[in-house]
Amino acid sequence: MLRSNVVYKKRFDYPEFWTIGGEDMATKIDSRVEQAETTDVLRTEVRSPVDGATLGTVTNAGPADVASAIAKAASAAVEFAALPAHRRAALLRQAAVAVDEQRDALVDDLVRGLGKPVRFARAEANRGSDMLLRCAEELSSLGGETLPLDAVPGGEGRTGMTWREPLGVIAAVTPFNAPVNLTLQKVAPALAMGNTVIVKPSPEAALVVERLVGAISSVLPDGVLQVLHGGPEVVLGLSRDPRVDAVSLTGGTVAGEAVLREAGIKPVLLELGSNAPNIVLADADIADAATRITGAAFGASGQQCISAQRILVERSAHDEFLAAFLAAARGLVVGDPAETATDLGPMIHRRSRDRVVELVDDAEARGGRIALDGRTDSLYLGPTVVTDPHPDSRLLREEVFGPVVVVQSVDDLDDALAVANSVDVGLQAACFTRDLDRAFAAARGLRAGSVWINEATRFRLDTYPFGGVGRSGLGREGVRYAMEELSTLKFVGLRHN
Repeated sequence: MLRSNVVYKKRFDYPEFWTIGGEDMATKIDSRVEQAETTDVLRTEVRSPVDGATLGTVTNAGPADVASAIAKAASAAVEFAALPAHRRAALLRQAAVAVDEQRDALVDDLVRGLGKPVRFARAEANRGSDMLLRCAEELSSLGGETLPLDAVPGGEGRTGMTWREPLGVIAAVTPFNAPVNLTLQKVAPALAMGNTVIVKPSPEAALVVERLVGAISSVLPDGVLQVLHGGPEVVLGLSRDPRVDAVSLTGGTVAGEAVLREAGIKPVLLELGSNAPNIVLADADIADAATRITGAAFGASGQQCISAQRILVERSAHDEFLAAFLAAARGLVVGDPAETATDLGPMIHRRSRDRVVELVDDAEARGGRIALDGRTDSLYLGPTVVTDPHPDSRLLREEVFGPVVVVQSVDDLDDALAVANSVDVGLQAACFTRDLDRAFAAARGLRAGSVWINEATRFRLDTYPFGGVGRSGLGREGVRYAMEELSTLKFVGLRHN
């Protein structure tokens, strides 16, 4: 819920449990929280990862706050679901205008509060209103169908039809790394279909989401869109409450499993961890592949679920690719995220930085060669490239969520597919080749929810179905696909003689 008397900013060391797939779930709020003077709700000090400056406090929701928000959303859901589609579309268009009016402030929040380089921050803020507008447009074409009931015996004299109805109250759980986009990936489709939404953001992104939700909710009926802050206990409280009709979470696999256990029989959409493979075959445009994968691996410090982590290069092209890749990586700028030239700002907090360094240390201790070493004592890590990793290296199994990649030699496409599919996650994968037959063989053979040919894994558009297989998640996001996931299909039959 919105609290006008509290300043919401980012905390760089909050032990969140949904930001990285390989981490254990934190079960308690950090010990440094303060007890609020007037309520029994905990307040957490928040700081910037850029310079460590204290930015304010975030008030975390207690059980009573969670229950109150759910009751408010359930009450608002009845009238909001009854609005005709054109009314909901009009509200989404108004919300897009409201978000655009906050664009500069959102950019500042992303840069100052999360350490996101300003180029990436501007792109994310500019993309925000587009999701709202696309969902509004989709309402005019998202329909049902008429079913030929007389195609089976006994169906004569009857007509069937289908349409979509809202689920009700949606809990949307979002991480820190792209808070504008990833929040709107859930909120816009849910609102378009007539649901009410309670957003639970990562504490690191509290300021950005508070501003974003405030802009959107300013044009909506009271109770339709709310935000609650806090830790895992808030997520699990939302998940287990029977008045919450669906949960949509982007985060780690451990968090997804916890939500599934608590949610019971209700729709649960999960976009979870990854260890994204990028295959480079010998016939590919090597220079182009090196350039594109460099951006996909290290942009925004690699803190994206589909950042390139494993690069599998056909053996005859390995040396050429590695030379081009290292040259491109060395050209990246690490520094102040407010500077336009910066490619990598700080890691989100010390805990994430330490884990990334630990994974590189593990690979090195097992005999891996550090071809480019970006390890530092600060939050500002540079691009790191590991080659010849031992098969037991954690980098080959876990999601690093930092500016680190592994370059491996493979014999051919079949070998590359076997290596790529050797992990239990499959969110997005890529293959670079000029051969059409090999491109389709890679597309069919890669075990992932999405496959790009001649584009690196970090590339994503809002209009295609996005989601994983295996332990990478359940369900699909993307304008129409998310709208379908966040609604229920109803059949109506009519006997007319």
